[in-house]
Amino acid sequence: MSVSTQTSARDKFGVQLSQLSPTLFGQLGCIVGAFAAIVYLQIPQLAAIKERSEIMDKSLLRTAEAQTKVHLSLAKTLPTFGFHNLVADWYFIDFIQYFGDTDLRKKAGYGAAMEYFDAILDRDPRFLAAYFYLSSTGSMYAGAPERSVKIMERGLKSLSPQVPDRGYYIWRLKAVDELLFLGDVPAARNSMQNAANWARQYSTPEGKNIARLSQNTATYLARNPNSKQAQFDAWNMVLSAAVDDLVIKRAIAGIIATGGKVTTTPTGEFKVEAPAKD
Repeated sequence: MSVSTQTSARDKFGVQLSQLSPTLFGQLGCIVGAFAAIVYLQIPQLAAIKERSEIMDKSLLRTAEAQTKVHLSLAKTLPTFGFHNLVADWYFIDFIQYFGDTDLRKKAGYGAAMEYFDAILDRDPRFLAAYFYLSSTGSMYAGAPERSVKIMERGLKSLSPQVPDRGYYIWRLKAVDELLFLGDVPAARNSMQNAANWARQYSTPEGKNIARLSQNTATYLARNPNSKQAQFDAWNMVLSAAVDDLVIKRAIAGIIATGGKVTTTPTGEFKVEAPAKD
């Protein structure tokens, strides 16, 4: 997990504590108890899997993965005593550990991945960073872009152009899943148009740039549902938000398939060239 994500979690925790009145500190025992219950429901199963990963066969690992999904569903029913953001952060940290165990994931798969995001974004639909992981994990690892889109749709009902800051990215991520993995061009066009509308609420250079890019993609899709330019824009976004090698390789292959080019600079950065306009 990046330093910025860790800092965000600590900042949220500090804000929550700074707003407590002295009388509320008496509830900390209950909160700790609730967190302990969450740990009881989630961690032991994964810890046991890791310890026995070398000797357990795939069928047993997948059974354990299914049990983890059940535990996550049960954990969502536990009270948070108003600390929704902290619980979401905790789920997210746990997901990073789950996702990062590459050897175990190769054996057991990513069956529980979407349960994590269901829990994270149910607790904190404003958790912008989680949506980036949701999109790539749901489409390329868990093979569940439909569920990824549904979770985003649910979260967007609680959001506005200014909440969270730069929330227009969520509409763009949704459009990418709809266009590249579901083939739902009308839905992707609508999502890109919403991304453009939200981004126009910002006077920042980034906001203006995202408004322009999103509007262009929406226009391409309206004019040509099979637009290579629109697909290039979507894959380019996947590449810019990639969190691991598999997603990077898939995005580069997608860009090349549209007629675009990707080269690596001496500093290790990617230089992307768009295809001829259609």
